[in-house]
Amino acid sequence: MEKDKEKGKAKNRKGFLKNSIFVVNKLYLLVIFVLIAIADGALALFSLFVYSAIYLGNILTAKLPIETREEFYYTTKVYKTIEDDELKVDIWYPNESASCYPLVLFAHGGGWISGFRNQPNNISWCKYLASKGFVSASIDYRFGFRNDLGDILSDYDDALKYLRKNAKELQIDPKRIILMGLSAGGHLSLLYSSYYSYMEDERRMDGICGVVAYYAPSDLTDLLSPESKSLFAKYATVKTLKGRPDGKEEEYRYYSPIYWISQNMPPTLIVHGKDDKTVPFSSATKLVKELKEYDVKYELFVHTTGDHCFEMNSKDFQTVKILNRTINWMRGMIAPK
Repeated sequence: MEKDKEKGKAKNRKGFLKNSIFVVNKLYLLVIFVLIAIADGALALFSLFVYSAIYLGNILTAKLPIETREEFYYTTKVYKTIEDDELKVDIWYPNESASCYPLVLFAHGGGWISGFRNQPNNISWCKYLASKGFVSASIDYRFGFRNDLGDILSDYDDALKYLRKNAKELQIDPKRIILMGLSAGGHLSLLYSSYYSYMEDERRMDGICGVVAYYAPSDLTDLLSPESKSLFAKYATVKTLKGRPDGKEEEYRYYSPIYWISQNMPPTLIVHGKDDKTVPFSSATKLVKELKEYDVKYELFVHTTGDHCFEMNSKDFQTVKILNRTINWMRGMIAPK
């Protein structure tokens, strides 16, 4: 019995260390780098270069575990110009011939302060969606360094307006739209749909058949809770919201989708890893509770051991199953009623 207790304590200590900010944010590498720098400055610079190359390589080569060998046509359009800054959208098409296709408005992640529409993981998603018969429109938007969430949401709104206005030319069906996003992009999808459905804005909600949010925060204060181990997420949230919740409680509440859920919310798919150390899994369960409260049609797909961005880092059967179920759910939303 005593041995079992000791084993349990050791396991808990190991789990605590694994999930600590020190390990999750790789602060131990900083300690190692400082020690190397003290011993040999040139070696420290070389080590930093190697680590940066590996880190960027992982980002730039991330792909879904389900890959298609097909080549897909895409076109790049400027949907909005702000001073000299052009905001673009890449529109990916299925290979099957049709007069018009269902549209997925796809928003990338990156904590509202990083990421871009055509980085490899987003391209991988767009190709996957195209292989399943969807036109996928992957958008850029302004970052939270010099802008706020209101600016970013207006970019999202303008991208959707552009696609609707040019629907015929772009061969998309404005009556079959899915809003989809990863992490911060998932937050934008949830915020847009929850806010404008709450406000009963029929023009903005026209044709939106469903919302898909992968590991997205529903309450922005969750990113600053002890459950979130990501220093990047904490920094990005404070930077974009221009301060911490104390003193900016109204802004945090205003830009949190969970506070705008109503019976008008379109069907919602939430996908989250149970071991997410960036956006706590509790943020998803809180949202589910609110959706239930208002009798909104929803599904929650959970990867039982998944961390943030699990679909890019996990090649297991559970991940593949979730990806396939996501497509089936989306097809169900755009099917004739």
